[in-house]
Amino acid sequence: MSDPSDPTEGLRRLAVASINGAVESDDATAERTRLESVYGQVWNTRELSSEYDVVGFLAPFVEVKRKADGAHGTLKFQHRPRFYFNFVQS
Repeated sequence: MSDPSDPTEGLRRLAVASINGAVESDDATAERTRLESVYGQVWNTRELSSEYDVVGFLAPFVEVKRKADGAHGTLKFQHRPRFYFNFVQS
């Protein structure tokens, strides 16, 4: 069910479908390699929590604060295998 109070919901749903539809393998190693070839740095959940504090999320985006320098930004994530990628500093 859509939320009429969220003007981004339709676009986010399309982005979720696109990101999860691009997954080529359930094998985490293969999928990580694919994502790295497209986006560069990729994090699994453990790595993400080691380097970032999660501030909030609205799929397929997660808002983060980098622990090393306090920089704020967003990452995208895919459902399975769960990886975070494409950090954009805000």
